[in-house]
Amino acid sequence: MMAFSLPPLSLYLHLPWCIQKCPYCDFNSHRAGKSAHWDRYVAALSADIEAEAAHAGDRPIESVFIGGGTPSLFSPDKIATIIDACRRHLSLADLCEITMEANPGTVEHGSLVEYRRAGISRLSIGAQSFNPNMLTVLGRIHGRDEIEATYAEACEAGFGSINIDLMFALPGQDLADAMADIQSLLAISPPHVSWYQLTLEPNTVFHRNPPAGIPDDDLTWEIQQSGNRLLTLAGYEQYEISAFAKPGHRCRHNLNYWQFGDYLAAGAGAHGKLTDASGVIRRYHKPANPLSYMEQAESGAFDANVSEVRAADAGFEFMLNVLRLSDGVPVSLLTERTGLPIDALNASVDAAVNDGLLKNPDAGHFCPTADGFRLLNELQSRFLPG
Repeated sequence: MMAFSLPPLSLYLHLPWCIQKCPYCDFNSHRAGKSAHWDRYVAALSADIEAEAAHAGDRPIESVFIGGGTPSLFSPDKIATIIDACRRHLSLADLCEITMEANPGTVEHGSLVEYRRAGISRLSIGAQSFNPNMLTVLGRIHGRDEIEATYAEACEAGFGSINIDLMFALPGQDLADAMADIQSLLAISPPHVSWYQLTLEPNTVFHRNPPAGIPDDDLTWEIQQSGNRLLTLAGYEQYEISAFAKPGHRCRHNLNYWQFGDYLAAGAGAHGKLTDASGVIRRYHKPANPLSYMEQAESGAFDANVSEVRAADAGFEFMLNVLRLSDGVPVSLLTERTGLPIDALNASVDAAVNDGLLKNPDAGHFCPTADGFRLLNELQSRFLPG
């Protein structure tokens, strides 16, 4: 396989604890209690970051994302310690985007200023809904007032880039309820919005015991399209299947995922992807259990959870990500990111073009059509190996 330029490199940091586990959540999150050894975890994470530096070499880190769990349960001084470890052991690019997730109801008044001083440059606020009934069904611990107060405080703290998460197709939600949520969001007008459908993921309470009143496919589609229209009319660009941004506020960290970039992983259950100079792509992950993670970080060696991405799978993984982008990506990126020749996917591309799901790549881009974007799962499945 030919040598080629390495893709951009990001860093994902996972902080695993929450006040309580939401019934729809399939992330590696654990209820904070006696297992939440805050100082020990920060020390283990710092050691993990130092170990990850060996994988980075001299590659700059373009973005850092601190996810969870609920990272805002960690005090600003602990977040500062984590970011200091990043700066000590890694080469952070100029204007590196550093995002932290925060949930309303877990952010103490005044703390957002301290998070900003610690080095956080972008905030992602997990609102999910402004409707009190919806929030109760979703197991959220905050209300509308906490969302609005957290957003206002984030603006006052100097965060120029703020995302709000909002879900739709919620149990008992009708079109009017969903559009009221959008209008409440537009009233505070964040620079970035994640507007995504509730799905019943395996290993969640909702999957085991589906709640009543989940909208059917027709209503879900009507809600999605109506919400998309309102966001577009308000000046947001839909640049990814569930991401809307005002000009200049696209999430650089997530764009690196969707453009099949590389990312280091530190923290319990964190997943990483790395490409070497010969083009071999490897995925790896850390132990999911926080106690096991801390013990292995303290020992200086993690279990070998590394797998090589086969050439037969690399094309599918590439298309699985890039087709989420409304504008697609240059065709040449396939070779740049996977080492595969441009014609490696010709049969699947031709079939998707003929079925009206993919624009003709002769223009130089892999880009979904409007129907392909609407039927994204169907389009992505066209590229499954075999």
